Amino acid sequence: MTDKVLRIITTHAEDGAALRTAFFAAHASQVAEAARAMALCLTGGGKILFCGNGGSAADAQHFAAELVNRFMMERPPLPAIALTTDSSALTAIGNDYSFEQIFSKQVRALGRPGDVLVGISTSGKSANVNEALRLGMENGLVTVGLGGGNGGEMTRHCHHALIVPDTRTPLVQEIHAAIGHLLCGLIDYYLFEAVSELEPFLGSEQP
Repeated sequence: MTDKVLRIITTHAEDGAALRTAFFAAHASQVAEAARAMALCLTGGGKILFCGNGGSAADAQHFAAELVNRFMMERPPLPAIALTTDSSALTAIGNDYSFEQIFSKQVRALGRPGDVLVGISTSGKSANVNEALRLGMENGLVTVGLGGGNGGEMTRHCHHALIVPDTRTPLVQEIHAAIGHLLCGLIDYYLFEAVSELEPFLGSEQP
């Protein structure tokens, strides 16, 4: 291994660790609030929808699977859907309408007031993600955005905007993965370990 390779590895690891530490130091309460909103949605019989493109599509499927299957504890499956997985719906909407609507039309079909929509975009500028968030907010869904940079248009359409203040896509994705794991873990915590922490919010308007 050359010195240059070692520097590449070390720099990436150190930059990622510093960004992760800084993000959660500044935004821990926002992550907790988003997770609480998701747990409250589930207590009311709602579901969690996820969407994103490319690596963020993989994150959407990953987080949905953690809820439907399990995360760290044995518990009942929780209702979550990744809007990135139905190739027939995606290609039909993209072909008949536009790529910008591939998620928003699914939100219109599947989303109900009180459900949560999580949109993931490393830049915050993905038009189809932001259109889904816009439509979700307009139709009574609780919207959560995982973004990057300055958040782009995403922040306008989110009740809970979790924006990683960096433009390096791989590092933003690493923080998104950590956020997603924390959301799943905190949902389990609120629903199965500390329901009393939800009680003051039950029956109240969300988000």
